Amino acid sequence: MTSRLQDEIKQGKPFSSRATEAMLSILRTAAMLEHATAETLRPFGITPTQHNVLRILRGAGPSGLCGREVGERLVARVPDVPRLLDRMEAMHLVTRERDAADRRHVTARITPKGLQLLDQVTPALERFERSHLAQLDDRMLQDLVDGLAAIREAL
Repeated sequence: MTSRLQDEIKQGKPFSSRATEAMLSILRTAAMLEHATAETLRPFGITPTQHNVLRILRGAGPSGLCGREVGERLVARVPDVPRLLDRMEAMHLVTRERDAADRRHVTARITPKGLQLLDQVTPALERFERSHLAQLDDRMLQDLVDGLAAIREAL
């Protein structure tokens, strides 16, 4: 009997191990969630990574963060945080200010427009989360969170 994942990816042969099936299931689920999240954010003109940056900078408050700190806090690493911040600055979602004492240090802060966009996006993302995770009760969600954390700790 084939597993659900085998059927989804049209794989005829069984997986070589339960661990292989679990790994592929995690990767497929992450890819599908990433795509669906991007589609949810598309009408607002931002990507999931840009949304992540806005949330990070909102949490940092008025003091902001340097680009390196933003990069360290991102859910998914990106190779060029300064270029990401350039695009977001051009969209007037963030500002950047170079430190007069140390020209290498640039602080990024969320703008009022960025805060307003987060306020607009949040209800749509909350609806997305509720609709896609509704079949999991609190215990299942906690088990999922704990299991994924255990995997990350092993990396």
